[in-house]
Amino acid sequence: MSESMEMQVRKTYEQLMEAWNNRNAEAMAALFTAQGESIGFDGSLSKGPKEIYDHLHPIFKDHPTAPFVFKVKEVRLLGEKAAVLRAIAGMIPQGKSDIKPEVNTHHTLVVVKEESKWKIDVFQNTPAQFHGRPELVEQMTNELRELL
Repeated sequence: MSESMEMQVRKTYEQLMEAWNNRNAEAMAALFTAQGESIGFDGSLSKGPKEIYDHLHPIFKDHPTAPFVFKVKEVRLLGEKAAVLRAIAGMIPQGKSDIKPEVNTHHTLVVVKEESKWKIDVFQNTPAQFHGRPELVEQMTNELRELL
């Protein structure tokens, strides 16, 4: 993959995380394709920018959502107009200074190039609980703490 394409895909993810951290449902929804899907940490599914906005707006309005700390682990090109990005992320609860390991997550994005812009077609937010393997939770948390 060309470096510039990888950087563009990474930038799309960074914009998604920035929108989350700023609690900006409109900016998040605008990053998705018309048929884009967002699968939340709790398994909720939203399809298309309007539904994504309608799902996120009340969450941001009524709940003090924690900001993400994140690290891109891999970007893979699937042809010239599609890519997969995989990242890990953790959250720092409001008023705290450390990551809450119970809400660590794997982020997976499928992005497609529409005209000259990368858009999110699928965003999957999967809990990284590693049932029965606390050492993996600790390993991920420590990797994310290095970013603080």
